[in-house]
Amino acid sequence: MSQPRVAELIELLQLERLEDNLFRGESRDIGTRYVFGGQVLGQALSAAQQTVDPARGAHSLHAYFLRAGDVEKPIVYSVERARDGHSFSVRRVVASQHGQPILNAAISFQIGESGFEHQTGMPEVPMPEDLPPPHSLPVEELAKLPPKLQRWLSTDGPFQYRFVRPRDELNPAKRPPYQHIWFRLAENIDHAPPALHRALLAYASDYHFIGTALLPHGVSYLTPDLQMASLDHALWFHRPFRTDEWLLYACDSPTAQGARGLVRGQIFRRDGRLVASTAQEGLIRLRHGG
Repeated sequence: MSQPRVAELIELLQLERLEDNLFRGESRDIGTRYVFGGQVLGQALSAAQQTVDPARGAHSLHAYFLRAGDVEKPIVYSVERARDGHSFSVRRVVASQHGQPILNAAISFQIGESGFEHQTGMPEVPMPEDLPPPHSLPVEELAKLPPKLQRWLSTDGPFQYRFVRPRDELNPAKRPPYQHIWFRLAENIDHAPPALHRALLAYASDYHFIGTALLPHGVSYLTPDLQMASLDHALWFHRPFRTDEWLLYACDSPTAQGARGLVRGQIFRRDGRLVASTAQEGLIRLRHGG
């Protein structure tokens, strides 16, 4: 069965080319207050990929979120061709709205090569088919939330999730700062190029990520007066993968301080191969100072 949310997301990542190094992407209101950070990451990567030889795949992305994005307006992506060497290419991307930058990113690409191989092992967790789908909030609880948040929580997104250790977001218990989440695109996208799967992974890598830093503190994104925002994001691609097959996101938060939390992630295929690594620092602040 076709999933309209998947088609919408793929269309969202297919940018309009205005000039050789200038692109425009639409924004989507998914129920968050501002543009979802993963959307800007995925679109920035998509813009950069369109200026590089397809034989060179992205291997790292480093981005800073500078301003909140307006969900009602498109985003313009300007790509600087910083370097095209024998094996590597580097692109700098500035995403702008209303004449101001909202994200700066540097993205590096490499021609495929063979070399030394090692990796850490995948955590021993249940397989996704052995885990239940996430529970929906009760209707009476959903009605108490702001309209935008209601829409986000009541709408099926383009990705499916299975949480190894779910928690009650309305009554979050304190627990160690790590979590394991299986995810995959809600529809198969046969014949999609690797570049599209990378852009989709960049989008998905921002979901449920900074929330890992909240786990030891007994709060969640539903906690009143909690302010959360991504400050920066790093993503490294290691090995081939498909986003329409189950991937395990193993996340941990080594520290939180100064109203900021640091999170790290490793993304594995179900056969245990490590395909990507992530890191992010985010703002986590109770507005009333609690």
